[in-house]
Amino acid sequence: MSPLSRATGFRQSAAAIALLIGTTLTVGSALLFQHVGGYIPCALCLEQRTPYYVAIPIALVAAIAAAGRARPVLVRGLLLVLGLVMLWSLYLGVFHAGVEWGYWPGPAECAGAAGGDLMGGDLLSTIDAVRAPSCDQAAARFFGLSFAGWNAVASAILASIALAAAFARSDRFATLEH
Repeated sequence: MSPLSRATGFRQSAAAIALLIGTTLTVGSALLFQHVGGYIPCALCLEQRTPYYVAIPIALVAAIAAAGRARPVLVRGLLLVLGLVMLWSLYLGVFHAGVEWGYWPGPAECAGAAGGDLMGGDLLSTIDAVRAPSCDQAAARFFGLSFAGWNAVASAILASIALAAAFARSDRFATLEH
């Protein structure tokens, strides 16, 4: 029997719900730091959000499929896809953190510097002059990690949850025999 065709149960349902909540909270936090906290994201910061935008609808479908007792291969397959998407996110977070720590260079489009005073002078000219911050400068560090570092931690946790649930043995109380 293929690991993806084993019966599903509470473990897969809980994981799908945790992944839906976790991915939504992670990208939601990034958006709050940007729009409420005033942290302007660099090009790599914006790129790190893409896996979350992909993962949220997949997690929603996985949660609905698990709750609706869909075929185990569908539920486990969606969890596997979520795990792979979060591994992609982990790669992006580690790459960006490495750029910030100077371990390797970032892409050419990351060399911009924030500038411009939006409140003075010609507003339209100033808006055109504002550039995203450089990717090699962490906007802030919390407990020693930048936003990119925390994204790597969150991505690793979410990938672990997804992959563990995708390949976990059936629950003792599994009711989904297909």
